[in-house]
Amino acid sequence: MIAVSECLSGRPCRYDGRAKPDKGAQELVKAGAVCICPEVLGGLDTPRSPAEIQGGDGFDVLDGKAKVVNKAGEDVTAQYVKGAEIVLELCKKYGVAEAVLKEKSPSCGSSLIYDGSFTGTLRPGVGVTAALLLRNGITVRDEQSCAETGNKAK
Repeated sequence: MIAVSECLSGRPCRYDGRAKPDKGAQELVKAGAVCICPEVLGGLDTPRSPAEIQGGDGFDVLDGKAKVVNKAGEDVTAQYVKGAEIVLELCKKYGVAEAVLKEKSPSCGSSLIYDGSFTGTLRPGVGVTAALLLRNGITVRDEQSCAETGNKAK
């Protein structure tokens, strides 16, 4: 079973109230993938102020060494961690072994995240949900891998 970031499926749940539909992700959903949006599951509204990880990456957030802060300066770490935990429980419930997540997201980034300065600068790292899934043995990929993953799902 595969999980997919819900914004990639076409649902407008991103911070800006939009979706980021990806054809490969939509094919995975048609094939039965579980849709997840950790930020919404964690209690954040859509739309919402953009957020970035400050002081590290998702692993550091989980370890209490970094935090997630929105552009208004509010600490939203608790919502990001709660959303990641709910996603992990859903993955366990549905036997998810692999997740295709939205790159650059403070929740879902699988190799790149914004640097916490709100200047559009990217750096290597993973989001909070991606880190928790990886720690629990779930393979995490970005949307660029959807075509490859979609072929495996068929």
